[in-house]
Amino acid sequence: MPELPEVETIRRGLEERVPRKAGKILEVKVFEKKCFIGEPEGIIGTEVEKIERRGKALLIHFLNKKTAIVHLRMTGQLIWRGNYASGDIKTEDEGFLEKSGGVFEGTKKGAYEGEKSLIENSFAGGHPSENFLAELPNRQTRAVVRFEGGTLFFNDQRKFGFFKVVETERVGEDKFLAGLGKEPWEMTVEEFFEKLQRHRGAPIKAVILDQKNVAGLGNIYADEALFYAKIFPGRKAGEISREEAEKLLEGARVVMERSLEAGGSTIRNYVKSDGTRGDYLELFAEVFNREGKECVRCGEKIKKIRVAGRGTHYCPRCQELKGAGDLEGVRSSQGSQGSRGSQGSQGFHAEVKRKEEK
Repeated sequence: MPELPEVETIRRGLEERVPRKAGKILEVKVFEKKCFIGEPEGIIGTEVEKIERRGKALLIHFLNKKTAIVHLRMTGQLIWRGNYASGDIKTEDEGFLEKSGGVFEGTKKGAYEGEKSLIENSFAGGHPSENFLAELPNRQTRAVVRFEGGTLFFNDQRKFGFFKVVETERVGEDKFLAGLGKEPWEMTVEEFFEKLQRHRGAPIKAVILDQKNVAGLGNIYADEALFYAKIFPGRKAGEISREEAEKLLEGARVVMERSLEAGGSTIRNYVKSDGTRGDYLELFAEVFNREGKECVRCGEKIKKIRVAGRGTHYCPRCQELKGAGDLEGVRSSQGSQGSRGSQGSQGFHAEVKRKEEK
């Protein structure tokens, strides 16, 4: 599932190319009714006014007071193919582009010649696959919105995502959006601390991953924010002090702002709106996906465990265990079954015992 920075990156890419630039919608084709909710005819003949984001969902507002709520879930894609009148386009990679019916298929940074650059007129955001270069629509296309100036394809391999058209004035009534909490930038420290106290018995990572508590924060940025605040991911939320909560909220803001600057993470799933991969993990990630590597702060080896059913990375020294209670709901990253998982659990508890005996 994309996290907030990835969705925001896609929103910015769409905002540059579609609102008041793509012209009127000429046709809407739905190939999978499960993924398209509402009446397709409701947006034909209108234009996109603006594109906003709420948590991990995109809100495409139309001039006729309709709004499309779009959620990519795990494998969704939004692929924009802009129209070209004429002109030869050359790229550094031979055979990368194909021209068909005035629409260029594919996108990549490079040197281009012609009426318009490919990057300005074609992009793909979401789960990277051959769809970015393939002829569309294909068997993974769930809906197609054809504009005067191009075509927007909504693809989703696993059919978990949705494209939902509603009256703009009723967007706030949508069950998914109504259940979202505030984003880190919108919350005060008092509000955040109250959320933690309300879920005192749950691991802190589970609490901040719950979209009802904090909108937009996912697994990567939860690990990074907890490392920033020097908090062990398995600690009970009720044991977090106000000062620690303030540091954690600050960390959530900082790590996501860094990711937005870099264009998002690169973990297999999400790419930037111009087709290039984000480089957050390479540039800024300090614990996530760094199991066995040295901590950037202290040199200790980064460990991976499971908290709230999610793979979790932390530094044993910087994010010190406070007591055996921190380990409730925590498992070895190797699983709970078999001797390897059992040994991992025993190792955690032995580590706590050694600290308590000091």
